[in-house]
Amino acid sequence: MNLHQKRQRTSFLIFLSFTVPALATILLSVEIPFLMSVIYSFTKWNGLDKIPQFIGLANYIEIFTNDPDALYALGFTLRMAAFTVVFTNIFALALAVFLDSDIRGKNALRVAFYIPNIISLIVIGYVWRFIFTKGFDSFYEMTGLGVFMFSWLGDKDLAFFSLVLVRVWQQLGFYLVIYIAGLQTVPKDLIEAATIDGASPVIRFFRVTLPMIMPSITVAVFYSLSNGLKVFDVILSLTSGGPGNATMSIALDIYRTAFITGRFGYGTAKSVVLFFVILVLTVFQVKVFKQREVEV
Repeated sequence: MNLHQKRQRTSFLIFLSFTVPALATILLSVEIPFLMSVIYSFTKWNGLDKIPQFIGLANYIEIFTNDPDALYALGFTLRMAAFTVVFTNIFALALAVFLDSDIRGKNALRVAFYIPNIISLIVIGYVWRFIFTKGFDSFYEMTGLGVFMFSWLGDKDLAFFSLVLVRVWQQLGFYLVIYIAGLQTVPKDLIEAATIDGASPVIRFFRVTLPMIMPSITVAVFYSLSNGLKVFDVILSLTSGGPGNATMSIALDIYRTAFITGRFGYGTAKSVVLFFVILVLTVFQVKVFKQREVEV
């Protein structure tokens, strides 16, 4: 074996030493449990029996023909995801443009907006639950504004917008970072050329800046869409799916089906359906947005 072959072998062994542990971890913690979930979705299993009962497609047939609560939860999840994706990305992009400009204290503001993203959504849900109840009562006593007396968690329509508000507020900082990184990659000479040509700031943003940061928009919308479709913890801690089942997401419905009613096989069938919904929507979104990207 010559020196070149030894170097190649050494490089290959180093490559394996870094990748094999990561691949093994992903295989054990993600891939194998997912495949087991697919298998259990074709069974009737309560999570305790040693041998699940195979029932074929019965669980999937029940989801689409005899479980209106699951279909409502799926529709609610899609509606909430649509609202959170739109508002999160609009506000994050607007803030990124503002904080990317030459203003004082912008670094401190970036940190301030990012802090909610590092706090657990369970904790945030309980904090905002206190704000919507006790906090708003205090605000009403100080200001006399009737808006603080609305039943923000008791009315099904207001509860929906309360969840959207909390969700957007919590994840705004993460997407703000993505958009700031994208804005800093826009070539300054293009902006200067558009300015010399007489383009206004609005025209420069929509004709120059926005097309150039499409890769960042693709990534941000992808993450916000996938996370929005999997929303669980903030609903669990803020409304628990109420009032009634008005704010029941599909992830929370899966949790209740599996761990409250003990129908693990049926719950895994719902999780597989959710997986394919997320897969189809995110692949479609990435494909559409990739077509709008331009190369520098």
